[in-house]
Amino acid sequence: MTTLRIAEIFGPTIQGEGALIGAPTLFVRAGGCDYRCSWCDSLHAVESAYRHTWAPMSSEKVWAELRRLSGDRPLTISLSGGNPAIQDFGPLIALGRAAGYRFACETQGSVARPWLGDLDTLVLSPKPPSSGEQVDWDVFADCVSAGRSAGSTVMKIVIFDRADYDWAKDAHARHPDLPLYLQPGNPEVDPDVPVDPQALADRLGWLTETAMADNWFAPRILPQLHVLIWGNKRGV
Repeated sequence: MTTLRIAEIFGPTIQGEGALIGAPTLFVRAGGCDYRCSWCDSLHAVESAYRHTWAPMSSEKVWAELRRLSGDRPLTISLSGGNPAIQDFGPLIALGRAAGYRFACETQGSVARPWLGDLDTLVLSPKPPSSGEQVDWDVFADCVSAGRSAGSTVMKIVIFDRADYDWAKDAHARHPDLPLYLQPGNPEVDPDVPVDPQALADRLGWLTETAMADNWFAPRILPQLHVLIWGNKRGV
């Protein structure tokens, strides 16, 4: 029996970013990650110091909680983290899809798993220079290959500065067939600190204006909707 490390399960709420922005969604946040991004906004699902808060759950137990939260109404289930790809979510996906639920997963593309191909939406989110991490593009390509049979595979990149923006152009050139989504990063990740909506709007405006001035029309540029609505509060 597969045992999953789960930081939290919540919803229904709306997806706040990327290709499925605005869609009613249930979230399964996995505990554990192979990255330590400088601006991570979910350290409670990353750092080993929080390991005692992660619940060991079977796929069946996770599935029972998702059914309870959704009232047995098929919705999209988003696997996030941490990095969900370091765990085996294949059995959970099989349970949910047999009941008509849809599955999305966001991962940085650092671990390729066969179950990536069982998803309805695979979001590969390589981390730009501001994260302090280095992308292994060979492994990333393995993740793209693993997701070939998914309903759709897209790339999503968070942008904090010009270096990130230029890096995103290179990332897109490596995988031009992947639909690309860009969003401005939120530098304030403390859940107790209020978000400055104007600062978020200014970063979104800068990103939009920069892409238009470059005549770069490949990406869809989106806000972090959940941050605008709920700020840095966990569980959204």
